[in-house]
Amino acid sequence: MMVETGELTKLQMYIGGEWVAPSGGEYIESVDPFTAKPWALVPRGNAQDADRAIRAADAAFRDGPWGRMHPSDRGVIIHRLGTLIEKHADELAEIEVRDNGRLLAEMRHQIRYVAKWYYYYAGLADKIEGVVHPCDKPALSFSRSEPLGVCVGIVPWNAPLLLFSLKAAPALAAGNTLVMKPAEHTSATALKLMELVEEAGFPPGVVNVVTGYGKEVGEPLVTHPLTRHLGFTGSTATGAYLYSLAAKDVKRASLELGGKSPNIVFSDANLDNAVRGVVGGIFGATGQTCIAGSRLLLHRKVHDEFVDRLTAFTKAARVGDPRNERTQIGPIANQMQYERVLDYVRIAQNEGADLVLGGKRPEHDECARGFFVEPTIFTGVHNEMRIAREEVFGPVLSTIVFDEPEEAIAIANDSEFGLAAGVWTSDMKLALRMSDRLQAGSVWINTYRDISYTTPFGGYKQSGIGRENGIEGIREYLQTKAVWISTAEEIANPFVIG
Repeated sequence: MMVETGELTKLQMYIGGEWVAPSGGEYIESVDPFTAKPWALVPRGNAQDADRAIRAADAAFRDGPWGRMHPSDRGVIIHRLGTLIEKHADELAEIEVRDNGRLLAEMRHQIRYVAKWYYYYAGLADKIEGVVHPCDKPALSFSRSEPLGVCVGIVPWNAPLLLFSLKAAPALAAGNTLVMKPAEHTSATALKLMELVEEAGFPPGVVNVVTGYGKEVGEPLVTHPLTRHLGFTGSTATGAYLYSLAAKDVKRASLELGGKSPNIVFSDANLDNAVRGVVGGIFGATGQTCIAGSRLLLHRKVHDEFVDRLTAFTKAARVGDPRNERTQIGPIANQMQYERVLDYVRIAQNEGADLVLGGKRPEHDECARGFFVEPTIFTGVHNEMRIAREEVFGPVLSTIVFDEPEEAIAIANDSEFGLAAGVWTSDMKLALRMSDRLQAGSVWINTYRDISYTTPFGGYKQSGIGRENGIEGIREYLQTKAVWISTAEEIANPFVIG
């Protein structure tokens, strides 16, 4: 719920079906990345708020109607939420743009697409089936999939509502209850969504949102004894830390973490399409995506021509107000990330990389106040440079030359990350061989940055564990129970097993 208080909008948390103020009475300013001015006050939750939310979710799971509801009826409510998201997509998009600076045109499209996650998992809710086993004992043996209980979701600031839904939709379809913590910088759409959760008819306590800083509210959510699952999207360092906390109580976890994804262009590729794919892969969303194609591997034969085409195409991109339909690249989402991106530009230059485009604030009035960085391209990069190994999470592209497919594979796989990779070639045998050899959870061939609610998504190596989307996504939120019914006339020797 949003309450107007003078110039700033004051938000409230949603716990147990009620709109509540933070128990500590403190708030965090949410800053519009375009104006660099605060526009809303986000509740600064603490351990007391986290405990209240977890207990509300646990009560809803154990004692409320959600757990007793037929899966088909749960699916109806989840589908209704998707319909409401679609209906309010423009309003949600406006809020998201104000919170994190993504393009309004992109957010309108993305949020309408978010509704499909709820439609897909609503349809899957009553199709979770058990198995009868071919048992070698005198017994009927079968198994069934059951919900875990209270699931905690912690999501970042780059795509708040999408990443919220990647966790919420399958968890709810599996019959769990939720406590979600959005990033402190971008909590507004998650809280606005709770108005739609109420309208859709979710029982109180099934979906809860607690806001605030990670140490103050995120950690208490993870370590709470009633929490059964952690779903986290964010940096590898934070994910590993939260995973260690969850592991102390042997809690289930799904982690979608960092990336340093290679986008590999061979000499026989359609260069026009490849340029567009590379631009979308690194400068779309201002480079603030975990799957950003931040390492461009170019075959030596096309290196110079491709860089010229890429630079010319990128120069023409309009940087500015994310609400303007003509804008193609918006601001960085917050000041801390803005400064981090500029730090990496300096690091790359100190390492000897050649700056061929960007690297600074755009020189026009519209970008004078916000957190803007020009789309930036470096050439002369080798894979040992920090700019090629560390996740920048901004519009910064590192270009690396290769000669043979094996060299491209070696460079691409020489990373602690393994979230995604792109391959551009007209040789389908080569494309399939690359897809087999690349160590990445998603490999795109002659496209980049496509996702779908139907298709599993997740990382290799330090890019995470578990999968989101598709049927694999709902399995993260289920546990298997085996049931034995004896058909024996009498119990055999009770001292012998087997």
